[in-house]
Amino acid sequence: MSAEHEIARLRELLNQHNYRYYVLDDPQLPDVEYDRLWRRLLELEQQYPELVRDDSPTQRVGAEPVGQLHPVQHEVPMLSLENVFDHDGLCGFDRRVRQRLGIEGELEYICEPKLDGVAVSLLYRQGVLERGATRGDGANGEDITHNVRTIPTIPLHLLGTSLPDLLEVRGEVYLPWVGFESLNEQARALQEKVFVNPRNAAAGSLRQLDAGVTAQRPLQMCCYSVGRVLGATLPERHSEVLDYLNHWGFRINAETEVVHGVDGCASYYEHLAARRDTLGYDIDGIVYKVDSLALQDALGFTSRAPRWAVAKKFPAQEQLTRLLEVEFQVGRSGAITPVARLEPVFVGGVTVSNASLHNRDEVNRLGVRTGDTVVVRRAGDVIPQVVSVVSDQRRGDSGEIRFPESCPVCDSPVQQDAAVLRCTGGLVCAAQLKESIKHFASRKAMDIDGLGDKRVAQLMELGLIGSVADLYRLMAETLAGLEGMGEKSAHNLVDAIAHSRDTSLPRFLYALGIPQVGPATAQGLARHFGSWRALQAASLEELQAVEDVGPVVAAHVRCFLDSPDAMQVVKKLRDAGVNWPSAKTRETADEPLQGATWVVTGSLDNFSREQAKAALEGLGARVVSSVSSKTSAVLAGREAGSKLKKARQLGIPVMDEQALLELLSAQGGG
Repeated sequence: MSAEHEIARLRELLNQHNYRYYVLDDPQLPDVEYDRLWRRLLELEQQYPELVRDDSPTQRVGAEPVGQLHPVQHEVPMLSLENVFDHDGLCGFDRRVRQRLGIEGELEYICEPKLDGVAVSLLYRQGVLERGATRGDGANGEDITHNVRTIPTIPLHLLGTSLPDLLEVRGEVYLPWVGFESLNEQARALQEKVFVNPRNAAAGSLRQLDAGVTAQRPLQMCCYSVGRVLGATLPERHSEVLDYLNHWGFRINAETEVVHGVDGCASYYEHLAARRDTLGYDIDGIVYKVDSLALQDALGFTSRAPRWAVAKKFPAQEQLTRLLEVEFQVGRSGAITPVARLEPVFVGGVTVSNASLHNRDEVNRLGVRTGDTVVVRRAGDVIPQVVSVVSDQRRGDSGEIRFPESCPVCDSPVQQDAAVLRCTGGLVCAAQLKESIKHFASRKAMDIDGLGDKRVAQLMELGLIGSVADLYRLMAETLAGLEGMGEKSAHNLVDAIAHSRDTSLPRFLYALGIPQVGPATAQGLARHFGSWRALQAASLEELQAVEDVGPVVAAHVRCFLDSPDAMQVVKKLRDAGVNWPSAKTRETADEPLQGATWVVTGSLDNFSREQAKAALEGLGARVVSSVSSKTSAVLAGREAGSKLKKARQLGIPVMDEQALLELLSAQGGG
């Protein structure tokens, strides 16, 4: 087979599987096989660059940054919609439509969630994406082709045959709530400006000059109409047009439904409003359209909106209120969060009296003070947030928000951790105690089977444990009388606790819950210093000599080691018999992966995730949880997901399980 024919075959295969994965949510190809096809296509395109096309699946990672966004005139104006806010308004719309058409009976309407995102226009010529543009003022938008190419739910080449010569599709680009929260968490960690809401995040992403930035944001798009079509005949109903678009490769909102009459519209509204918080993305209302395209043509347009469609809006999700005071809550991980106490206000269907202020950086960004009039936003089941200050309504008695210098719960010193203020009393702070014990007992730490969330809570409520060291004083006779625990399970738990006494220094360090010390960092510290005594004596400079331990992590470790309360708990653990052999110090020459950073993803047949990680670390690798441009390689098992996809996008080598077994065998570790 010639290279040109193989490239064409691979593109078609990958486009079909992208469609099943992103549009139909029905993947039929294992990720490892998808990765093999993708890498083969990339290899051929690199070998024959003259055969690379813009609509290739390999071209979604973002091109060179553009200098500016250029204006675009829409083929057909992108008009806005008339809004109604109650049932009477919806009935008025239905009455006007039927009067204009001279119809007395019920009409069929198609109901679609009104996604709170950014409207875009996509132009396809001979089935290939030629241009993407923002709505702009309806007549003119901006060219964002370089950015829409990175969105996996936008096809670069339409599927099927008998495609239109020209097709303009309209849709809404949006950011799901999970992606939005993740994006803001990253921004806070980097001390960057956070986005106010998913719509702003989507809009900002689409207007990036560097498509590489857009490619890193989990944008999605749902289509809702066709603007212009040449060289094809579309069906007679809007709902059927959406089916055509879906078969051509576009995502259509799964909640879309055809109903009969205004009562059907009202029922749909109530049904979706009740499920709004569970959708996973933000909607601000419902769009109703006359389903028949012939009737749409008969109704026509006003100067700004179609007469055959209307949007019924949900209750407002932003309101004004007054910030009365700020309290500080200590979370399970020790993060100290400022919480705004508000004059109660009705927002998005509920009464809100508290809202998150996130951290010191957010308070400074907002410039908020106690007594201020603020804008509060609530969307879905997300915690209400203060999003802005109405500065021209500031009163003379407003007060500066002062952050605590010690923990409000245990009075331990607090430490700035990136954008987060954190209590340093992890092993002794009552607010963190339950989480500390759960973490200490977790599989990657001391691996105490049977100490789950409910059991830890029960033991704490009964006063049987007040720190992790108290676990080693528990007796089976005491536990056997507890609710839900018989004699056998009590003995099993005590045996599991006793078994955990024999551990390793990396596990013990991780179990202590030192901020930002995960399993990989604990492994590095143990390997570098070799003993608890050497680690305890290490200076900040010596701690920073450990690979991937920077000033922030070193400060957390040193702060923990300098805490008398924490050291008292460690002493009790050592006195209770917790022990480990001396760790290997430095690196040895028989570590072929020394200096490499690996990620493990998917299900493996011969290893658990932890065993695979230990095997790689034994070969000298550093194993981390997320893929980045610094990742050396990925070990991928069955059903590998987003990590494998990101590695594929970045061109990072992928190893399967058999290759790892062969490497271990070559090192005598098989």
